[in-house]
Amino acid sequence: MADFSDFDTRDYPMVDVRTGYAQWVETYERTVEDAMDLAVLDRLTAPAWAEVGRAADLGCGTGRTGAWLRGKAAAGLVLDGVDLTPEMLAVAREKAAHDSLAEADVADTGLPGGGYDLVISSLIDEHLADLGPFYREAWRLARPGGRCVLVGLHPYFIMAAGMPTHFTSAAGESIAITTHVHLVSDHLTAGLAAGWTLVEMAEAVVDDAWIALKPKWEKYRSHPVSAAYVWEKRA
Repeated sequence: MADFSDFDTRDYPMVDVRTGYAQWVETYERTVEDAMDLAVLDRLTAPAWAEVGRAADLGCGTGRTGAWLRGKAAAGLVLDGVDLTPEMLAVAREKAAHDSLAEADVADTGLPGGGYDLVISSLIDEHLADLGPFYREAWRLARPGGRCVLVGLHPYFIMAAGMPTHFTSAAGESIAITTHVHLVSDHLTAGLAAGWTLVEMAEAVVDDAWIALKPKWEKYRSHPVSAAYVWEKRA
C-alpha cells in the first residue's frame, strides 16, 4: 500500500472519518458527484441488480447508494445499512431506502452472516487503513453465490492529483478526511485472500462529462478517476 503523504499536494488539515463526515453531512449530497460512483455502478454488467433480494450497504452514509439500489433491485428488496457516523445515518433514515440502519464499522458490522445476495460499498475504501478486514466481513455476510461490489476513487487519481477526500467547512476552510492509497493490486490481493473471485472490474476516466462538472479537471482529462470491483462468493 502506498502512503498518501508521499502524494499530498494540498496540505489541508486532516480529521478522522467520523469527525469529517459529521461536519460534511450538511453539504455532502450537493458536493459528491454521481459520476464518481453511481455512474460507474450503472456500467457494470455482472451484477443482476433486479434479482437482489437482500443486500448489505456498508458505509451507507446518507443513503445515496441505498436509494440507487432500491431503484434497481426487486420490489421486495431487504436492505440493511451500516455507517460509522450518526449524522450521516440520520440523513439516510429520512430517505427511508433501508429497512435497517445501524452505527457500526464496515469490518465488524454486527449483521447476520451468510444470507446476503449482495454486499455493496461506495466511496469508502480510501478511508480504510487495511482492506483485508472489509473483504473478510463482506465474505462473512454473503451467501454462497453472493456478490460483493465496491466502487471508489481510483488510486491513480489520488496519487496524480495529490488530493485527499475533502470538504469545505462551515467556516469556508478545506478539511481533509483520513485518506489511504490502495493500489488495484491491493484490492485483488485482499479480495482473493478473503476467498472472493473477481468477475468484473470497471474503471472510469475524466471525460467531457466530468470536465463539464469540474472545468478545472481539464488537466486530468483521460486520467482514471474511479474504479469498481465485482466479486463472487464461489466457495
